[in-house]
Amino acid sequence: MSSARSPRVRSLLAAAAVTASLGVAAGAGAAPASAQSAVAHYVALGDSYASGAGVPTQVDTDCTRSDHNYPSVVSASLAPAVRTDVTCGGAVTDDMTSAQSASAPPQFDALTSDTDLVTVTIGGNDIGFADILVRCISLGVLSPGGSPCKTSYTWTGTDQLARTINSTAPKIAAVLDGVHQRAPHAKVLVVGYPDILPDDGSNCSSTVSIAKGDAPWLRDTEKRLNSMIAAQAASHGATYVDTYRPSVGHDVCKAAGTRWVEPLLTTAAAPFHPNAAGEQSMGQAAVAAAR
Repeated sequence: MSSARSPRVRSLLAAAAVTASLGVAAGAGAAPASAQSAVAHYVALGDSYASGAGVPTQVDTDCTRSDHNYPSVVSASLAPAVRTDVTCGGAVTDDMTSAQSASAPPQFDALTSDTDLVTVTIGGNDIGFADILVRCISLGVLSPGGSPCKTSYTWTGTDQLARTINSTAPKIAAVLDGVHQRAPHAKVLVVGYPDILPDDGSNCSSTVSIAKGDAPWLRDTEKRLNSMIAAQAASHGATYVDTYRPSVGHDVCKAAGTRWVEPLLTTAAAPFHPNAAGEQSMGQAAVAAAR
């Protein structure tokens, strides 16, 4: 995810900030001739949580797309006759209909009248995912026992992130309507975001400097985002795929081998993004919904 209008998403996440780049490009391929599938043309749309940013092996460094991202899991299971993966790190809803960069055309260009399965993960960058993390991690260093990030977003008496999530709802609706217009026969799966921080509201200051009081608020903010996306899916002819509940207990605070979302210092994925196990879980949830 990223809040920047750039082919790269930057996650600045150290005691002050560290940069992780996420980019964008397109890819397509055909299933083996021997594969038999009810899916004729599968198109994967979305941001870095769909592209598998930083997950080995990165098959396109410009888009930080992995051959172990969840669209790859879907393709391996359903064996579509044709698959087109245009997932892009840093993508926002506008990138469905506008070029994200000179090398990344609108993602909707991948859709055709014979597309019969679409997955999409989008919305996190529209609410400013990278900026939220940078702010909360930086403020957590200064006040580890308080809730400085929540205070910074609510000091006016209004939760700015809740307001931004609400204002993003029409953008999600427009994405889903646009998919249906271009691929009228497709089953559309809206894949939500997995559990990033502990679901019990705890924090792990030795792993990530998010303050004790900010952790449950950030957890609730992610749940609010997923709930909004699910509501838009339900009212715009799509199926919401819950990846949060299956990932509870596999958050960023867990040890390597248990966690499905990576912390700041890692080689298994981009910081605060799903690793290969996380992408596998997301893919399995999508496959179950596709059948």
